[in-house]
Amino acid sequence: MSEFIHNHQESTVLSKMPLIKLYFTPALLLLMLSCPLWQLSQSLPMMRNGPMTDSCVLYGRTLLQNITVALSEKEMFHAINCTEQSVELNMETNTPSVCAPKESTCSGIAKSEFDQESCLTEIEKDLRHYYKFLTAQPDPSKLLDKIVLSSLREFMENCFTWSLSADLTSKQAAVERDSTFEERLNLCKVLKGFHIRTITINRVIGYMNSGEHAK
Repeated sequence: MSEFIHNHQESTVLSKMPLIKLYFTPALLLLMLSCPLWQLSQSLPMMRNGPMTDSCVLYGRTLLQNITVALSEKEMFHAINCTEQSVELNMETNTPSVCAPKESTCSGIAKSEFDQESCLTEIEKDLRHYYKFLTAQPDPSKLLDKIVLSSLREFMENCFTWSLSADLTSKQAAVERDSTFEERLNLCKVLKGFHIRTITINRVIGYMNSGEHAK
């Protein structure tokens, strides 16, 4: 029941935020191919109380697109129809409610202000949670690392520098053994939850990048 309520709250918050297109336009693709993302960020990570940079918007979109791709990888979910499985959300954070835009109503309470620092702290907790979970999964084919973990690391390293610690700055060695059925099933559910949460994070980043939160 709590998972249903949390999903409903997250869906409500998403509807209040500007929609971010989940595909790359030709102009954006050309920009990404001709100018590395680290150049777009101008070598400066986003600060807690500073503006959300365009490069962080791109990093967030890339992560979301790659999670979407990973969920369709049959090799990662052998003998499992991932689309038919339930969703397992990270219930230890309050990202949807804390990051709700001004004038929105979440859990029956209207927000009059937007606390960027608190919002970024919740997003940071989410990213660290999923990073630690994903690096602990068996990944003999390196698909999980190539598709999801690499873009997650880039997102954290360039936009959430203050969240990095020794265990995150160094790439953890992937578990070489094959995954069990239960591990693949659990990965499917958690990755679907990460997909939902990343949609929320992308819309929050778009909201902060637009400057609407500071008005």
